[in-house]
Amino acid sequence: MKIAVSACLLGENCKYNGGNNYSKKVRAYTKGHEVILVCPEVLGGLPIPREPVEIVNSIVSLKDGTSVDKEFREGARRALETVKEQNADIVILQSRSPSCGVNAIYDGSFSGKIISGQGVFADLLRKNGIKAIDVEDL
Repeated sequence: MKIAVSACLLGENCKYNGGNNYSKKVRAYTKGHEVILVCPEVLGGLPIPREPVEIVNSIVSLKDGTSVDKEFREGARRALETVKEQNADIVILQSRSPSCGVNAIYDGSFSGKIISGQGVFADLLRKNGIKAIDVEDL
């Protein structure tokens, strides 16, 4: 099986703060399978580290209101291209991310409040009929 994975979950330091979200559960789940690492935010041209963002009124924005929506959507498009080109069977994504949140995201107030919703990449996967799993559901 081919499994695409948010790169941060397997130790890539591509998270907004320059760190990662390494997951032993993801490492164990993907053992023996072909793994395709993707980071839509990096693919969209965003730097590491970068300011935190949230989806505010359907627009991906910095806390000061500056839009990074174009970069997020371009990165999601490129990551989707990779997933399709590599014929990934499933995609495992980082929880609550404005790119990769499958079940929930931050509410756009930058207060830490979580709401039901999907990140830009997770939503694009869904619209293209590609199964995405939140890391917390493994």
